[in-house]
Amino acid sequence: MSWNPILDPSIPIGDAVDAIETVIVPRARDIGGFEVRRALPSSQRQMVGPFIFFDQFGPSEFLTGEGMDVRPHPHIGLGTVTYILKGRIHHRDSLGTDAWIEPGAVNWMMAGQGITHSERTDGVARQAPMTLLGLQTWLALPEAHEDDPAAFVHLSREALPELEGEGKNVRLILGSAWGERVGLQMPSEMFYADARLAPGAALPLPDDHEDRGVYILDGEVSCAGQTFEAGRMLVFRPGDRISVKAGAQGARLMVLGGATLEGPRHIWWNFVASSRERIDAAREAWRAGDWMHGRFRLPPGDEAEHIPAPDR
Repeated sequence: MSWNPILDPSIPIGDAVDAIETVIVPRARDIGGFEVRRALPSSQRQMVGPFIFFDQFGPSEFLTGEGMDVRPHPHIGLGTVTYILKGRIHHRDSLGTDAWIEPGAVNWMMAGQGITHSERTDGVARQAPMTLLGLQTWLALPEAHEDDPAAFVHLSREALPELEGEGKNVRLILGSAWGERVGLQMPSEMFYADARLAPGAALPLPDDHEDRGVYILDGEVSCAGQTFEAGRMLVFRPGDRISVKAGAQGARLMVLGGATLEGPRHIWWNFVASSRERIDAAREAWRAGDWMHGRFRLPPGDEAEHIPAPDR
């Protein structure tokens, strides 16, 4: 005997099925006067595609002489991209990279088996007041790439594909979507984009990726008969053809997703791994503090201090 949902009025069908799987309200934290809103990981979702960490930092206003000081700290098993909307950040890492992260550019840091980096607003950045606003995301690596060598790649704003039309301006930051691809090889299929929508403009989400989400930076959007304001992450059901429409003031969105990984990940502090053993080994290596011969090095030019591993 088969069961037909059409005969059960309590079961939604067709357009009545909610296309939105999850709505995530980020947790806000104040870190020494620096506000951070974390959407991933959350109690509803650990990952969207390979994205396992999603933070909005700021907007924060720094007076002359003030700034951000994130001391050297380690990562394993992930790749990071810091995307700046306002201000600039000085990045140094244990590969010897010394670069400024500025609005619209992409800095992809592949931690692999281990990397150390610092993020500061120092030097000339402290000689005048500054507003800092941006997003930091981590992408968990497939098991086959967890022990890859660390790497860092910078792509200028001009190197990123940009699509425009019908009230939409979309800059593709990583991966492939809407028939475009960023010229940077990624460890898994994914996409990440910055989209600006004019009032009433509709953005179709890529339908060739398994997992898809939208983070609303500014304005509001409507989807599936509901309206959502800034500071929300929407995660959509796989396979559905979905569009989001900007409200009367327009909207700015970060659009993300990709293929899901082989399984969940363990997270401890700044480490991501497919097994607890990998986490334990990295923790002990950082605590050992053997910067000359051990697994981790400190960034050249920023070796005077570092963040110690938490007790738990």
